[in-house]
Amino acid sequence: MNFPLGFNNSTSDYGTPTKEFSVLAAIVCCKIVYQATGVVSLSLFKGYAKLNSAQKLEWNNRGFSTFHAFFVALASSYILLVSDLFKDTSEDVPMTFRTSTLSDTTLGISFGYFLSDLAMILWNFPALGGMEYVLHHGLSMFSIIQSLVSGQAQFYILMVLFTEATTPFVNLRWYLDVAGKKNSKLYTCNGIALFLGWLGARILWFLFFFYHMFNHFDQVQKVYPLGFYSMLSIPPVLAMMNVFWFWKITKGMIKTLTKARHSV
Repeated sequence: MNFPLGFNNSTSDYGTPTKEFSVLAAIVCCKIVYQATGVVSLSLFKGYAKLNSAQKLEWNNRGFSTFHAFFVALASSYILLVSDLFKDTSEDVPMTFRTSTLSDTTLGISFGYFLSDLAMILWNFPALGGMEYVLHHGLSMFSIIQSLVSGQAQFYILMVLFTEATTPFVNLRWYLDVAGKKNSKLYTCNGIALFLGWLGARILWFLFFFYHMFNHFDQVQKVYPLGFYSMLSIPPVLAMMNVFWFWKITKGMIKTLTKARHSV
């Protein structure tokens, strides 16, 4: 099968239904979880009914955001650390050319999620986030669809997707704020967990990402041209965004800890 823009896929076929079905399934799942979040929240949290329409919109949106984060973090962890797919001694195929049904499915689900979330962000702009979220989602989708269609560089895309593990802490922070729990111990503990999680998953992990690319650059160079240059340009942009957000998280944690100490 021939691909545009120099795509070369020797290990998977875009004509198989797995990729397309996973994208569609993710979009449907986002809709279901969005609605379910509202129903469950109405039953378990009395304050949900008192939220205004904009807050309910974001509350439910963060529901499927959290669901996706748990899924992609677990799936990426398994594929990268447990399975033999990307182990250096697993097979005589460059790491950048290896795929599996599970990796294809994971990327397809993530693409469907980012597409759904971006659509909601743009439709309700800027209620669910500003241009930084549009940029983040746009770059993520651009990278994922290239890897999904070409069957190349999935190892590095999954490494980046693993950083979504920090999203539940971000969402819980927002939930507690809206629920009026900013002075609670849970809010403080979650802030510390967010700081440590962000430091590990989005700062140190990205440093390892670049280190791994450098050590396997001979395999990275074999990726088709558009994918190769995307790998050299997009991760640094995401890394800079992570550093900027980490700076804001650090300031917020220091402010919260200082306030908590003074209240004792």
